[in-house]
Amino acid sequence: MKSRVGGVIHAYQKYDPVSFPSPTSEPPDLVSPAFEQAMMYGNYRELTPEELARAVRLDPSQIAGLGPSLDQLRAMLEERRRKILETYEARTVQKKARRAFLKSTKNVRVPKTQEKAFRQAINYEQPYIIEQIWYRADGENPSLANDLMNISARMSDKHHLEELESNYDFTGNESMSIPKALQIKEELEKIDELLRQLQQAAKDAQIGIIDLEMLSEFADKGDMQKLEEMQQQLENMMREQAERQGLEKNPDGSGTFRLTPQAYKIFQGRLLQRIFSELAPSRTGRHQGDVVGEGAVELQQTKPYEFGDSVANIDLPQTVINALLRQGDERPIRLRSDDIEVHKTRNHPKCATAVIMDMSGSMRYEGQYINVKRMALALQGLIATEYPGDFLKFIEMFTFAKLRTPGEIIELMPKPVTIHDPIVQLRADMSDPDIGESMVHPHFTNIQHALQLARRNLATCDTPNRQIVLITDGLPTAHFEEEQLYMLYPPHPRTEEATMREAAMCNKEGITINIFLIPSWSQSQEDVQFAQRMAQSTNGRVFFTSGNDLDRFVLWDYVQNRREIIG
Repeated sequence: MKSRVGGVIHAYQKYDPVSFPSPTSEPPDLVSPAFEQAMMYGNYRELTPEELARAVRLDPSQIAGLGPSLDQLRAMLEERRRKILETYEARTVQKKARRAFLKSTKNVRVPKTQEKAFRQAINYEQPYIIEQIWYRADGENPSLANDLMNISARMSDKHHLEELESNYDFTGNESMSIPKALQIKEELEKIDELLRQLQQAAKDAQIGIIDLEMLSEFADKGDMQKLEEMQQQLENMMREQAERQGLEKNPDGSGTFRLTPQAYKIFQGRLLQRIFSELAPSRTGRHQGDVVGEGAVELQQTKPYEFGDSVANIDLPQTVINALLRQGDERPIRLRSDDIEVHKTRNHPKCATAVIMDMSGSMRYEGQYINVKRMALALQGLIATEYPGDFLKFIEMFTFAKLRTPGEIIELMPKPVTIHDPIVQLRADMSDPDIGESMVHPHFTNIQHALQLARRNLATCDTPNRQIVLITDGLPTAHFEEEQLYMLYPPHPRTEEATMREAAMCNKEGITINIFLIPSWSQSQEDVQFAQRMAQSTNGRVFFTSGNDLDRFVLWDYVQNRREIIG
């Protein structure tokens, strides 16, 4: 007992503080898999305890001594499989299945109109043709329907046994009946699935993924009881970690977990940590300026006083030192203007940003919409934590443009393509009360409407630092002319002119447009040239980004242009 820390606890509760996770260790990440799933499918689907168990990542050494050895269980299953393969042979039962199938086809009378199809189904062993004939004969000829059902069952047996022989190397001599062979096949498949689960659990300690009901058919009762206790302990730990990370149980008693605002903030924090952890210290980052030593402390920077500098920023110690160095032992100390040192200040200008997120039909390809939503969540988290005074709006862009709250970002999805004609020239009068947005094809790209909505929201911001971040993958294909909505594909010069007019109005009001152009299978030189023309018209820039790096590019650019050291 003396040589084992916590041995008494281990003896009575099967809990070992040496190998089980410490309360101060880094908790497993439960919210990231949940939010990644939500961004992919556009909803906050409730999570079952089994799905949370799959998100837990532990060191396998942390579950040592809590139950039966996973290697022991694997060895037991492998031994069971080996004995089966060394006992039986599979060629004879395949011949039996072949004879049974052919026997079931004899003396079957089908209508002459279906005889050719029937013979084709038998010769090529096509079950779907047998099924088609059965549907036609079920009501008219019950006897034929029964014969066809028998043929379908014998054909299925034959296919299953062929699969059995091809998947497993039988080396024994004992022959099997057809029912016995099918039973052996089911048993071997269960063993393979359990071995896969145990192998996965040995890598990441995901005990929750093991099918205990299936394993109970092979393992001893004592081992199963210990394994269930270990699984219960891990589930309790997982439930506790889930509650700490903002995943709370539903009050309806269903046992599922739901995401809370706390989980939302944790996910945004992990996004920011991942993005900024890859910044090189010698280049750009969240903190600019010279760093001395190991980079843990940033020294205060000073400069000689100049007319207009605020006296609130005077560096008194350095100012007095300058006067002492100049006067020597002369007393009293008299300050002169050239003795005064002031601290350099870092300007934090208030920024107003409108982010336009393209959710047209083309954003579905290669999952580009997921990268856009991840970027939006990261940017919102950055501004909420470090620049709370900044103005930020999100706009969803498709055939129309809609303001979206941060809580709605995850639910956004690319719009389904509802028309596939190679040439589309449509017009809708949106002033007509009989025409609603739900009646209009949603998958077009209306940059003009999105810029107009962003400009109207930024116009109320009392700051010179106003910008529009436009994230898209190509040319505009829709625009408004007063209340008339035009949807034109391929992209039409009329749509481009309307979009450029709106960009010119943004420039007139001092709003900069920065475009992040995402690669697309349909992207051409025209897309790039249009983006450059629109950005240059507002003194903005075009960024060519790969989809997975979009969040990193947007946040780096925001931080770089958000902070500025002034004298």
